[in-house]
Amino acid sequence: MADRLFTVEEANAELEWLRDLLPTLREARRRLLRGAERIRSVAGRNGGGEGGAERLEAAAVIRHGVERIADAGIVLRDADTGLVDFPAEREGRQVFLCWRLGEEAVAHWHDVDAGLGGRKPL
Repeated sequence: MADRLFTVEEANAELEWLRDLLPTLREARRRLLRGAERIRSVAGRNGGGEGGAERLEAAAVIRHGVERIADAGIVLRDADTGLVDFPAEREGRQVFLCWRLGEEAVAHWHDVDAGLGGRKPL
């Protein structure tokens, strides 16, 4: 059982800062992946030392963002699409309220073991 359970209203109240943070995480992840690709492409020539500061900064942004989300009791499912789950209770059992960046409000839920494919409207 999760430490914190959200109501729909409480989950919706978290969306403002998530709308700001999730695109930042997505971009930092892309920078980190681009840096890793550059390392692979030049590693045979010079050891891959290029862009180290950029990779470290991107990793720090990701770490800070993921920690902030987790500390709020929210589950980050996919940084690329901005998919998050809010632990909740429905009809006496734990479920997840499901939201994705670009959606106006939390409007779906799914069973704990169902995932995105099991989303149902509230």
